[in-house]
This record gives sequence, structure tokens and C-alpha cells, in this order.
Amino acid sequence: MSGTADVWTDGYQLDGLPGLRELAGRLASGEVGSRELVAASLDRAQATATTLNAFRVLRTEQALAEADEADRRLAAGERLPLLGVPVAIKDDTDIAGLPTAFGAAGDFPPAAEDCEMVRRLRAAGAVIVGKTNTPEFGQWPFTEGPAFGATRNPWNLDYSPGGSSGGAAAAVAAGLVPAAIGSDGAGSVRIPAAWTHLVGIKPQRGRISSAPVPEQFNGLTTFGPLTRTVADGALLLDLLSGSLPVDRDRPSPPVEPFARAAERPPPRLRIGLSLRIPYSGMPAALDPAVRAAVERLAEVLAGLGHEVVPADPFYGLLGLLFLPRSMDGIRDWSRRVPDPGLLDARTLANARTGRALRPLLRPSRAAEAVARAGIGRLFRTVDVLLAPSTAVPPPRVGELNRPTNWETDQAIVAACPYTWPWNVLGWPSVNVPAGLTPAGLPVGAQLMGPAGYEGTLISLAAELEDVEKWYTRYPGRLETSAVRPM
Repeated sequence: MSGTADVWTDGYQLDGLPGLRELAGRLASGEVGSRELVAASLDRAQATATTLNAFRVLRTEQALAEADEADRRLAAGERLPLLGVPVAIKDDTDIAGLPTAFGAAGDFPPAAEDCEMVRRLRAAGAVIVGKTNTPEFGQWPFTEGPAFGATRNPWNLDYSPGGSSGGAAAAVAAGLVPAAIGSDGAGSVRIPAAWTHLVGIKPQRGRISSAPVPEQFNGLTTFGPLTRTVADGALLLDLLSGSLPVDRDRPSPPVEPFARAAERPPPRLRIGLSLRIPYSGMPAALDPAVRAAVERLAEVLAGLGHEVVPADPFYGLLGLLFLPRSMDGIRDWSRRVPDPGLLDARTLANARTGRALRPLLRPSRAAEAVARAGIGRLFRTVDVLLAPSTAVPPPRVGELNRPTNWETDQAIVAACPYTWPWNVLGWPSVNVPAGLTPAGLPVGAQLMGPAGYEGTLISLAAELEDVEKWYTRYPGRLETSAVRPM
């Protein structure tokens, strides 16, 4: 199976792939109805279920009913930022009436109520069409598992879209929805964004509420948008931002809306180009195609008037602060499943490791401030870091999914060693498309900043987008069918 043509079983033509703001404008003007858009999104998801396999579950009846209600509200003159626009969420997120399996097999009970992030998404008027695939408990940067099969990359179905928000990224890149919300605990938004040619924002820890729980994966994980443009990602971040008393981390509100930051150029910045791989305890090397793509973006940024200099953070043994928290998160999720006997053997082993490392949770959190102070010294000399999002281009489906934990860990560290430090630090990072390899596969680069720096990163990413125009490139242009595209 190869090539994007296999994705579009009914021959949809992707003509521009309109985004969130464009679709919201079309709905508000009456040019198109929500039911038409939502039905097209559901049709596409169903038509690609056996090829792309982006969704774990679709809300067909509920989404169509909500679309009808959105059309009534629009006809009555009501306006909300996303009223009637179809979107998707990752299957680690509670939405009332649906199970939250988080990639695991079993008969999960439906969630009793929406989590805060979903509540805010609904309050903006969005219609959630379904929940997207993720590997078991989001452990790996590929989206494969016995509970749902393999999710594939719309740029080439032989390849992986990455993970763990791989289903969300595949759905957006293929035009099933204009945007999706993923989560990022070690790069799980940025990695699939890089491998599917999307903008992926990992915001500051606590920027988007984790309620009803105080935090996710002991503070490693944050929700984040996956979109084709910076402006759409900034809009979603604005709509989802805000803390509640239950949240362990409650950052100060931004000085201006993120959507406004996407509309203005940044000041002249000093940008550090960092290609050194953080130490992860296993060998990894930067692929020449990825290096060339990131260095080309550095040249583009220099051409825009920014100063680009070599700069590598001293990560030291930061991984020691990551491992207890990530393994304990797997231990926690393993206790929520209806039948632990259905879990992957690697998951059960990681859960045992999490139990063994629980005594290290408190000291690992206490050492975080020291790590932030040490790495933060770099931002006295540079404003932003530019680094690869992954060390390699998209791997083939199954390439990283090895039989044992040791083999899997070796494969995923070699492929994706760059993103996890910013999860330990809790700081923001934005993946931007860096181009295509000679084989036509996407790669990405990270723009990374210190605490509260989302606005600057978004502004810089938008400036890059104005030059790169990555939103004009997308997988597949096929003949029009009877099903109208969004």
C-alpha cells in the first residue's frame, strides 16, 4: 500500500483545505451549513477508516444533531468563534458519553462528563466529530496497537504519521477535519506535526487546563492544537487557554491574544540553532535530510533579519527527571482499564517500572526548578531556540514498533530524541513544517522558548509561514466525487 491516492477511496479533491477561520467565516456568511461540513467530515473519516485509520470512534449521530443545532443558532444570528465547525480530539480526553480508552483494548465505560478542555471547545461552538487514535497510553511516537491497528501517514500510506497524537495529525493533514487537539508529553503533538506537515503547538504547562485532574502525567503532558496554519493554532490556543483552581500550574495570562501575535511580525530576534541531541541513554544521530531542512530554515530566518547563532542547551542528566514521572503516568493509566490482561506486555513492564520509581517522584519534581535555572541561562544570550523536531524523516509503519521494550526504546530514541526536554521544563515549543525530503516525506523544526513565550514563538512561526507558505502543500489532488469537500 503506498501513495496518497489510496487514502481517498471516493476520490475527494483537496482544493486548498480551508482552515478553522475560513470555515467559521463561511458558516457565518451562510455560504455553507454546519450539517454539510460535518457530514462531509464524517463521510471522509468513514471512507478512510480502512486506509488512513485516523479515528478510534466517530460521533456520527451526535455530531450531526449538534450541526443541525449550530445551523439553527447561526440562522438566528448567533456568532461564536467556531460555531458549527467540525474538529477532532485525541482519545485520551473525556467527552461525555464516549469511552476514553487511550489506545488500550477493552470495554471502557462512557465518560460521565466533558473535561474542561472539551467544555471550552464546545463553548466556542465547535462540533466534535470523533476521537482519534493514539498508541496505548500515548507511550510511543507511532500510532499502532492491537486495539485499533495502524494509523498511516496521508503523505504516503506506507509510513507512520508519528505519535502519540498520530490519529489527530493524520486527520488534519488528510483534510478530514480542519483542526484537532492532541496532547504532548514527550513530543506527542510536535512529532506527528513534523511528520505530517502541520503546525503543532505545545503550550506552557498549565496554559490549557487539565481539569478535572490537577495535571497529566505528573506535569509532563499538555493539550495542544494541530492545524495547517499558525493563525488557526493560535485561535485554538486562545479559545482553550485558562486555568481553574484544581490546576497545579496556573501561568499568568498572555499580554495579548495569541491570535493577535500571529498577525504581527516579531521584533528582531537572536535565534540559537541547536542540533546537538539531548542525552537519552541510547544512540541517536541526526539524519542529513533533517539537518539540511532545519539549516535551510535557519537561513530563511536570517534572511528575515534575525541573527542566527549556534547555541546548545546543557541538558545534563535531565532524563532522570523525566523517567519517574512518565513511568508513573503509565502505572496510573494501567489501573484504569477494565481488563489489564489486554494490555501490551511493554505497557505492563513500564507500569511495574513506574511503581518501582514512585519514591523518586518528589525529588524529580524538586529538581525541576534547578534544571530550569540552568537551561534558562541560555536565554540570556538568545531569545529563541531552533532545533529539529525529530532526528529522522517519517519511518515506515511498524519500523519503530518492536517486540520488546528495550528494542522499542532504542528505536524511538534514535528517531525522536529532541522534544522531551521541554516537557520536563514545562516550557512552550512550536513545530513548523521544514519542507519535504527528496522522497516527498515531511519533516519539521521546533521553535522553543522559556516560560510564557508562546506569543513570541507564534509570531515568529507566522512570519516564517508568510515566506514558506507551507499551507499550500498537502497530500493528494484527486478527481472530485459526489461528496463535496470542506
